Amino acid sequence: MGFEDYQQLTFSRRDNGVLLITLDRPDKYNAADEQMHGELARVWKDVAADQETRVAVITGAGKAFSAGGDLAMVERMAGDYDRVSHMLDEMSDLVYNIINCDKPIISAINGVAVGAGTVAALLADVAIAAEDAKIGDGHVKLGVAAGDHAAIIWPLLAGMAKARYYLLTGEMITGADAERVGLVAKALPREQVLDEALRVADTLATGAQHAIRLTKRSLNNWLRTAGPTFDQSAAYEMLTFMGPDVIEGYTALREKRAPRFPSTQK
Repeated sequence: MGFEDYQQLTFSRRDNGVLLITLDRPDKYNAADEQMHGELARVWKDVAADQETRVAVITGAGKAFSAGGDLAMVERMAGDYDRVSHMLDEMSDLVYNIINCDKPIISAINGVAVGAGTVAALLADVAIAAEDAKIGDGHVKLGVAAGDHAAIIWPLLAGMAKARYYLLTGEMITGADAERVGLVAKALPREQVLDEALRVADTLATGAQHAIRLTKRSLNNWLRTAGPTFDQSAAYEMLTFMGPDVIEGYTALREKRAPRFPSTQK
């Protein structure tokens, strides 16, 4: 299977069936627009079907892993029922395709990871982050409910107290602190992150494939059990895209000022 039709993800085949996937919009800090979001949603089915791939590693080009959702995409979605409905379907595909991919996925979080990028970063089976990377879910700061992946994975990895704190405030967490609270498996100096991810990938790629894949399948039942929680959070995020707060959210970001959400003016 080839991956030639992808435009914003690039692919490099390594030894032993390791496939390196790179989010490749470095001029935009790999922010996800409609094209990248769609590619992130479907790539995991292609990885699962690709007979040459045993393990996938995902990282970002340049200084960032992914700087979240492209602001122009957010603006196009706000109040647009058809776009919001499409995004709800695509968001579900992104989350469940990662969970259901039978092959191990490793994320090399080489820089900031926000929004859609954080889905792949934290739902990966092994997440390795730069110590100085900034990881976060800033949905509430935009004026929308935390959907994507947040409700399904943050409480399981970091515990409910930390999940509530970071998801309700929208604050960022460093890679070093993310390792401390259990959000990622390892935190290393930035220049070591990709090499370590590839080392772990090589270990998995040369291990007993059926044993590794079936272990992943069993572990991910924890996430499947939380599926209804994710479904609800995704629907709530899309619901809030139909309200006025998101308009103020992206406008404030564009104008580089604190938001004045209409819901706080009542």
